[in-house]
Amino acid sequence: MISIVVVAALAVLALITQAGVLAIQRAWPAQGRMIEVAGATLHVIDIGPRDADGPPVVMIHGASSNLETMRQPLGKRLAKNHRVILIDRPGHGWSTRAHQKDSTPAIQGRMIDAALEKLGVISAIFVVHSWAGALGARIALDYPGRVAGLVMLAPVAYPWPGGVGWYNKLVTTPVIGPLLAYTITLPLGILLTESGARGVFLPQVMPRDWVGNTATPLLLRPREFLANARDLVTLKAAVAEQAPHYADIRAPTVVITGDADKTVSTNIHSRPFAAVVAGAKLIVLPGVGHMIQNAAPDLVTAEVEAMIGGIADRAAVAGRDASARS
Repeated sequence: MISIVVVAALAVLALITQAGVLAIQRAWPAQGRMIEVAGATLHVIDIGPRDADGPPVVMIHGASSNLETMRQPLGKRLAKNHRVILIDRPGHGWSTRAHQKDSTPAIQGRMIDAALEKLGVISAIFVVHSWAGALGARIALDYPGRVAGLVMLAPVAYPWPGGVGWYNKLVTTPVIGPLLAYTITLPLGILLTESGARGVFLPQVMPRDWVGNTATPLLLRPREFLANARDLVTLKAAVAEQAPHYADIRAPTVVITGDADKTVSTNIHSRPFAAVVAGAKLIVLPGVGHMIQNAAPDLVTAEVEAMIGGIADRAAVAGRDASARS
């Protein structure tokens, strides 16, 4: 009798989940271009003037989010003067992934590089947040010609003590993980999303209507929730593998972090990364938490502008030197 009740309850939750997925996708539809790469599809939004001076700016979000968390407010500000390309990472937002194993910075970096090739982007300044810090560093290592500059916001870069939350490990467990994702994750997540998001912003206050404005409920769809958990569970081993090579990064690099960040430790990640990358600039903001793009958009914009200006100055000097030699 108990087993019948459990099965019936799971069936009802599965139906609620499917109805919820349809409602969420109608509320926050895809807004950009779909680019086929390696059997998957990347959702890309391309804004700002195409003829702007300097390289375009590629913005990549972290875990438990999508490209809207980089567009608002930072991407919109940068797009006033520059071409800005926002990308849903594979498996997130409206991007798909060919396999759940496509969770590492190396694999996702290959997909993003292929998408930029199709967009005709030779090189760009990469602005990356949190989980995508590891991704930006990996792209700079694997595709150095693609990276004109690297701006890291509260980045993950090194292995850390502890894990990534018991629920992420549980959801990546065969059979039981998908069962949970397709039954209770969405109904439960609807109740917890707002409070969880507020916690990531601390000690800053989350902007009003941020959850809805950034399409955060898309995360509650089973396929994205599973992808996000897989990204988190595999990240520690991935950064352990790539961290010894960070000294090989040659792109101009700026790391911006907050000393009150309780999500990604400044001392474990940002400080050692900036110390090992030649010429990297480290900015530690007092009293600032994890959401750098929201807490200090003017500062980040100024650093990107300065990086673009520096690239233009170096190009001008190189051109004058070439003319003098000829």
